[in-house]
Amino acid sequence: MRPPTPSLYDALRTRQQHGRKALAVLLDPDNLDETSLLHLLRLSEVHPVDYFFVGGSLVLSEHQAALIALIKEHSSVPVLLFPSHSLHLDGPADGVLLLSLISGRNPDFLIGQHVVAAPRLRASGLQLLPTGYMLVDSGRQTTASYMSGTTPLPHNKPGIAACTALAGEQLGLKLMYLDGGSGALNPVSAVMIAAVREAVSTPIIVGGGLNTGEKVYAALSAGADVVVVGNHIEANPEFLGEVAGVVASFNQVAQPAR
Repeated sequence: MRPPTPSLYDALRTRQQHGRKALAVLLDPDNLDETSLLHLLRLSEVHPVDYFFVGGSLVLSEHQAALIALIKEHSSVPVLLFPSHSLHLDGPADGVLLLSLISGRNPDFLIGQHVVAAPRLRASGLQLLPTGYMLVDSGRQTTASYMSGTTPLPHNKPGIAACTALAGEQLGLKLMYLDGGSGALNPVSAVMIAAVREAVSTPIIVGGGLNTGEKVYAALSAGADVVVVGNHIEANPEFLGEVAGVVASFNQVAQPAR
């Protein structure tokens, strides 16, 4: 009899309870080929990564499934789909961030796409991680805000972000994801992250614009449990070492997990 598959959510929750931070690398199938992915996977053996998120706002290419299979062949790091559309659910991943765009008012991304995807998700065997997804103004329009037809949360309104996250938690969402969006000019502010951290008990994921070690440190210090790097890693894979070192510095003083 096969042992039960470990719960990705329970593991993340346990990390949070012990103050242990996590690093996720966001891989866009449209921006990667086999050579660049294998180089990144080799780097991840030296500079530990906790999660690979796979997805993007467009996903025009047809090789998402092959990309995930290549990751699974060369790495034991969990792979989570980061879908922007119900069509982006292919590939032998471990789970899916089931995103509900609670910062916007477009019903298609609050529930519409989920209805279309529900039968496929149930049959897929993927672990589902219901996630309150909040786009935050990063200083310029991003692909995510354009494609979703929604207005991001104002970057200087932490109270609105906190109430939005609280509403999501009250609706039963298990993770909160604050995102400046792909190509963000500025990251989500430490003040906003701290306000959301005070409002909810769920693990908090933060991404977008984290292109220096200092910005990653600020996000983690403010209360992020998982930091996500994407565009900057694609342009500069060696940055993985710097950001992994920042995450490790937090975990050196965290409580050991039992």
